[in-house]
Amino acid sequence: MTTTDNLEQQRALYGAPLSELGATVREALGLTQGRLAEVLGLSAPMLSQLLSGQRVKIGNPAVVHRLQLLLDLSADASELSNEELGARLAAIREEQSTLTGSSTDDVALVRSLAASATTAQLRAVAAEADRLGARRLSDLLGRASEVAHG
Repeated sequence: MTTTDNLEQQRALYGAPLSELGATVREALGLTQGRLAEVLGLSAPMLSQLLSGQRVKIGNPAVVHRLQLLLDLSADASELSNEELGARLAAIREEQSTLTGSSTDDVALVRSLAASATTAQLRAVAAEADRLGARRLSDLLGRASEVAHG
């Protein structure tokens, strides 16, 4: 496999190559690559290998979950004080994914949904899903609306 193949596999898994997702998070949140690794709960060399396409997949679901939370936070970062941002980053660092929480597939799904409709459309469908008791669908659509907003 070439690096190009690996980046395409990342696109299929996460909706974009991890280098793009990492750049989005680092820019919006003002993080260095080392600080991003710390918040994600990865070693700096592992993150570097993922971002460069030397490795394809994040093996730990909790790290994937934290990445999604950071992407969501990136959309709101400009509205937060430094103290609020620091507290949110600390909370994300401590976040643990559960079997009923986000999965690798959720990240790709949320990004695909965000690209397929406007924020208003996603919010309207999320509200209707919630009204019908489809809480998980409502949550995914809500997260997609936040990504589309960014």
